[in-house]
Amino acid sequence: MKSISALVLAGAVAFTMAGCGSSDSSAGSAGSGGSGGSSDGKIVMGFSQVGAESGWRTANTKSVQESAKEAGIDLKFSDAQQKQENQIKAIRSYIQQKVDVIAFSPVVESGWDTVLKEAKSANIPVILTDRAVDSPDTSLYKTFLGSDFVEEGRKAGQWLVEEYKDSTDPVNIVQLEGTTGSAPANDRKEGFQEVISADSKFKIIASQTGDFTRAKGKEVMEAFLKSNPDIDVLYAHNDDMGLGAIEAIEGAGKVPGKDIKIITVDAVHDGMQALADGKINFIVECSPLLGPQLMDLAKKVVNGEQVPDRVVTEETTFTQEQAKEALPNRQY
Repeated sequence: MKSISALVLAGAVAFTMAGCGSSDSSAGSAGSGGSGGSSDGKIVMGFSQVGAESGWRTANTKSVQESAKEAGIDLKFSDAQQKQENQIKAIRSYIQQKVDVIAFSPVVESGWDTVLKEAKSANIPVILTDRAVDSPDTSLYKTFLGSDFVEEGRKAGQWLVEEYKDSTDPVNIVQLEGTTGSAPANDRKEGFQEVISADSKFKIIASQTGDFTRAKGKEVMEAFLKSNPDIDVLYAHNDDMGLGAIEAIEGAGKVPGKDIKIITVDAVHDGMQALADGKINFIVECSPLLGPQLMDLAKKVVNGEQVPDRVVTEETTFTQEQAKEALPNRQY
């Protein structure tokens, strides 16, 4: 996906994540379509979250909810349960309620133009959070707040290249991809492939979605282990899938972090603990604590202020020793 102070709201930077305030998903009080607000003068935001598929997402939702409350923003929140149709339904509900601003983290990249045009016609500004859409019409949203997923994939690949720089033997890699069609899955795969493709010894022998969940990560890794006896490295697009895979690896009588080296993305608490314990070898950070940035952007777009097309967060990476140092003060 790393503190809030590391996040930069400048025109030169680009993409991170977002969140929401109150847990009210009903109609409730509503604004007047981008220029009104609730009856008590508060900005009304409609926010559609992907779901609760991982520890990262839970932390992201909490950040958004708490930040909305602190910012005095009336939040209408919905959980899409990883289904695009649920998000489209929620966005249309927010349009009908005439909220002041809509924010959402797209389940997948494609298929948003129609509903975004409906929001634009209603003069309701839209903020993309965490994940991008692939629409060529960038006028359909005001800004994209999210991490650079391609760069995250590159960082994962760069660690792997460095780890095996002195080896000439083939390196067999299995990949646990995120939700099919989602921006982080597409981009983390692309960035990783870009880096490792420069050396033919790195071979991705199996790659399949684990839907960003621990249970699916375990299930797919079990299948990988049965069909591919010689796995050297696992690259998981998030910590939760990696943690599920660790269970499968241990169940197969192998030692995670030694027999199979593991690279993951996110740096949530459970992932960092596994890294500190030596079961994961390297984690690329992706911060979920983006609520404050989202609320700041929401106020600006509702007031008609110019905002950067993209807002990005500065994020780091963690080795085992760095994880041990960071864990005592980890916020998520």
